[in-house]
Amino acid sequence: MIIDDPLIIAGRRFRSRLMVGTGKFPSAAALKAALDQSGAEIVTVALRRVDLGKTEGDSIMSVLDPQKYLILPNTSGARTADEAVRLARMARAMGLPPWVKLELTPEPKYLLPDPLETLKAAERLVSEGFVVLPYIQADPVLAKRLEEAGCATVMPLGAPIGSNRGLRTRDMIRIIIEQAKVPVVVDAGLGAPSHAAEAMELGADAVLVNTALADARDHGAMARAFALAVEAGRLAYLAGLGPERETAAASSPLTGFLE
Repeated sequence: MIIDDPLIIAGRRFRSRLMVGTGKFPSAAALKAALDQSGAEIVTVALRRVDLGKTEGDSIMSVLDPQKYLILPNTSGARTADEAVRLARMARAMGLPPWVKLELTPEPKYLLPDPLETLKAAERLVSEGFVVLPYIQADPVLAKRLEEAGCATVMPLGAPIGSNRGLRTRDMIRIIIEQAKVPVVVDAGLGAPSHAAEAMELGADAVLVNTALADARDHGAMARAFALAVEAGRLAYLAGLGPERETAAASSPLTGFLE
């Protein structure tokens, strides 16, 4: 069954609803295996940790073909709006598209995003013509404020970065999805394909996964599993999941079957 159901962000169409991060992989070959099997078209790159000019050898950029992927720079490591804006400007100056995953995590233990600095940076970057995809706590009020500021998506966390704990913020993400008029991308904490499927079944437009792929014994196989889970979850959402019930409901009539 083929459904024409593109993901549209800032007017750009994508076939895949799985985005992939590039950190933590043991080698460029491992990253390539994951990317090849994921079907992803949007790939995030941490500006503080990657030499964008190094396109040879065992480097992240050696496996990222800009003709194949939208390379989405992220401001991971920034602690203030000023730092995040500076990183985004650097990426644009180096020739990357004016898209940015806005990530501000001043708190080092849980790496929770700073809502005030994120909103401040988003407003500045939007005014400078950037397509802004902000990583946020699962806060429906903040998500709405960022949408109103002109962000192209909102990206609430499922659980703390790298925790692999799944959709611990499910109830808040459900509200964000209900209220949003821009795509909702669940980012961070998804550690198993079932977590991705759950997010998509809720109505998320996409998910972003990194640690779960980098931690796997077989990076390519895990990426393929996530790709299938995202597709299954999206199809289930579009098909319409049945309601949960407090009591049993027979799937076949219980009367007249012996007559």
